Amino acid sequence: MNKAGFFPLMLLLALWIAACGPKKSEGEKQETLSLEIERHDPRLDQIIDPEAEAVILGSGFEWTEGPLWLEKEQKLLFSDIPYNRVHSWTAEEGVSIYLEPAGFTGEGTRGGELGSNGLLLDPEGALVLCQHGDRRMAKMKAPLNSPKAEYETIVDNFEGMRFNSPNDAAYDAGGDLYFTDPPYGLEKNMEDPSKEIPFQGVYRFSKEGELTLLLDSISRPNGLAFSPDGGSLIIANSDPAKPIWYAYSVSSDGDLSQGRIFYDATEEFKTDKGLPDGLKVRKDGLIFATGPGGVWIFDQQAKVLGRLKVGELTSNVALDKAGKNLYVTADSYVVRIALK
Repeated sequence: MNKAGFFPLMLLLALWIAACGPKKSEGEKQETLSLEIERHDPRLDQIIDPEAEAVILGSGFEWTEGPLWLEKEQKLLFSDIPYNRVHSWTAEEGVSIYLEPAGFTGEGTRGGELGSNGLLLDPEGALVLCQHGDRRMAKMKAPLNSPKAEYETIVDNFEGMRFNSPNDAAYDAGGDLYFTDPPYGLEKNMEDPSKEIPFQGVYRFSKEGELTLLLDSISRPNGLAFSPDGGSLIIANSDPAKPIWYAYSVSSDGDLSQGRIFYDATEEFKTDKGLPDGLKVRKDGLIFATGPGGVWIFDQQAKVLGRLKVGELTSNVALDKAGKNLYVTADSYVVRIALK
């Protein structure tokens, strides 16, 4: 055989060996973080197995946030805020960079938490990002399966004043966008000279394009999530002076009223690190919320069923469509915890 025939044959042989070579067994032990399941109510036994593990999906990041599960693609997206990236994870490919830049797309460089934070899908299935660095709510122009760091502004100011740094967001059943705007994406936080709005707001941007300030009374509004029926909205306050989850009734026109304390974590914050941050509500009404000590599990009446402690600061959570897997962004890690 001449050289022209030899090398293609060897290439095919190498590819065949790679394809048929040894693969990681599904039963092979996966790397995990230590998981302490703190049981406050017997109902927790119906939610999570006492032997559940926090399986590490990725590590070595700077500060992970905004997990979003894409059911159709069987893919997890999450932000690494200081590195200005969105990463993806799949069971087949592991972790890879999905978008860069993700939050600050301007010229030059800057410090602070400049990347994207919360990630979600709009009613049409496009990726929406809370962009710290660009101080706006934005939408990726490209489809999910061929991502490009090209964005369209959804909204970026209140009455002509630039937002602080949109942090987390949720759509209601009618397609209106609710989002929080604390100062964490500004380089000098509350003292940043570029801060234009004197408060930290909670807003609604309607599908018709109208922006409404809903709240200016929460000191550090952060994560937010609707109840399954859309009748109430829970908002986390990530303020060390007021580590509280609030609940508001949502009227038929989308306004908030009857604000009340859902849970005050002041006592727990004295002994456990972390603040009320991101949260998600499962279809059965269970609330999974990051806060002091890890991930809290509440029922709709604010009864604490338990806490999931992974030994790291936790920032946010995501659920798959069936509600059987909880994805947690935990400082430099992203982990998955199986639920019942």
